[in-house]
Amino acid sequence: MNLTENVYDIVIIGAGTAGLSAAIYGVRAGKRVLVLEEKTYGGQIINTPEVENYPGIAKISGYEFATNLYNQAVGLGAQVKLERVTEVRDMECATTGVMERKDAGEPTRLGAVTEHIKEVVTDANKYICNAVIIATGAKNRPLGVDREKELIGAGISYCATCDGMFFRGRDVVVVGGGNTALEDASFLSNYCNKVYLIHRRDQFRGEEKLVERIKSKDNVELVLSSRVVELKGSDAIEGVVIESTLDNSRRELNCAGVFVAIGQMPDNERFADLVKLDNLGYIVAGEDCKTSFDGIFAAGDCRTKSVRQLTTAAADGAVAALAACEYVG
Repeated sequence: MNLTENVYDIVIIGAGTAGLSAAIYGVRAGKRVLVLEEKTYGGQIINTPEVENYPGIAKISGYEFATNLYNQAVGLGAQVKLERVTEVRDMECATTGVMERKDAGEPTRLGAVTEHIKEVVTDANKYICNAVIIATGAKNRPLGVDREKELIGAGISYCATCDGMFFRGRDVVVVGGGNTALEDASFLSNYCNKVYLIHRRDQFRGEEKLVERIKSKDNVELVLSSRVVELKGSDAIEGVVIESTLDNSRRELNCAGVFVAIGQMPDNERFADLVKLDNLGYIVAGEDCKTSFDGIFAAGDCRTKSVRQLTTAAADGAVAALAACEYVG
């Protein structure tokens, strides 16, 4: 393939840990790699105050980890562009070097090309490549209560490290039972007057070390077997109503902020016509990161898997990149 403008061996969608890890392996294999990211590099980990479970690194901030990964990928030669991918199209090409879109449009001559061609469409450009790695991660799962969207930025937040300082000296609520919720509550306890940690089950899902740390905090109150059913306040959050999952009794907690950390959900709808998704919207792909469509791979939190951690995202990136390199040839 000629190294013409907007033509790449591999296009990676998403600049989180999986996507940037894939970029590193791709460029080291001698491939021309483009990473497309809608917002900013780093993914979810960039908002984590401390990372202590990545092998070989005792402690590092999520921002520093993501920045190091980004600089490494770019330093090796990967290109990163901030553009939202709207669609991935399959294209047909002949051995003559003429490539033609399946839907419509004039044939595009690229010289020597393979028969496996994809077109990645963004809100600004179109890119042609042999292989695509989808590494879009996942987005925050909402509470699902009335007026939640309306109050985002007026007390509702999905990022404690981003917004926590706005609530210095005030009472806040954290909703969730995994590592993120525990980390958020711990972080906020350093600045807020009081932190209510609400979880719908009677036990946390997060790491025991994090649970013990939270239990040692004097200004953190654990509210277990409960869920938020109502947001109080007209123009800004003034409190929440919680309901017991045991007896349906209700109580009101006064607070200025609600930090939602109840997990994530995939953002794969735009790829549904090309690759198979499961009933939750995750891309169906095994440990080999291969999807139902030849030449398209899925890495990280966006694919079907049982463990979604920083280490597994990096591993997926490596696996997907090496598979893509083998596919490209």
